Amino acid sequence: MIYFWYMRIRSPYLLGALIVLFWEAWCFPAQAAAQLHREIFQAFTSHIERQVEVDKRFFVEASECTQWFYKQERRKDSPPPAAQGVRWEPGATNATTRPRRVALDCDSRYPGGLVAAREDFSRTQSLLSLSLTFYEFALVGDRDDDQRYSDLELRHIIESLGLTFNPGLPSALQASTLKAQFDSVHQEKEFDVLMQGMGKLYDQGYRFTFRDKEALNRIMG
Repeated sequence: MIYFWYMRIRSPYLLGALIVLFWEAWCFPAQAAAQLHREIFQAFTSHIERQVEVDKRFFVEASECTQWFYKQERRKDSPPPAAQGVRWEPGATNATTRPRRVALDCDSRYPGGLVAAREDFSRTQSLLSLSLTFYEFALVGDRDDDQRYSDLELRHIIESLGLTFNPGLPSALQASTLKAQFDSVHQEKEFDVLMQGMGKLYDQGYRFTFRDKEALNRIMG
């Protein structure tokens, strides 16, 4: 058949144009689909990563205030220091600026004192742990570590979270579905939904790879 058309088409320019058209017809749809799946992966992981940064900030603030309140409690129980003469040391002003600001921030943020700070420390630690674990889930779902989801990977990820996979949805809606599920699990602190989803992926042969570990370490730093 190819030889027949080659004999009928005498112009090398027309023949070359037809070859290009056939090449585009075969290659471009596959490339477009791959790009869409890459967009879903990037949108999903970036969404989780932004929440991780928020959770890290709140966790650090709660941790600092908890430590500050602990120090205040220890000072109350310790005997007063011996009287010393007043003296000035270079850099002393800058060294005391940060503790004073922390004291003001912590007192205003946690009127309940140490108890309130400890409760918030536990809450923010739990949320940060959930976000990081969900990020791990998103990485594990990329089975071959090519930073995009294949049709099968996307199906497994969505269904493992208890959702219905609809292959006809545009990539933007697929990504929105995943992001909305993360937001819901994060807000309700539904660790069981996340861990069940992770378990289903592992049952299907997915694993936490060395590249996944590198990516997770990067956002934990």
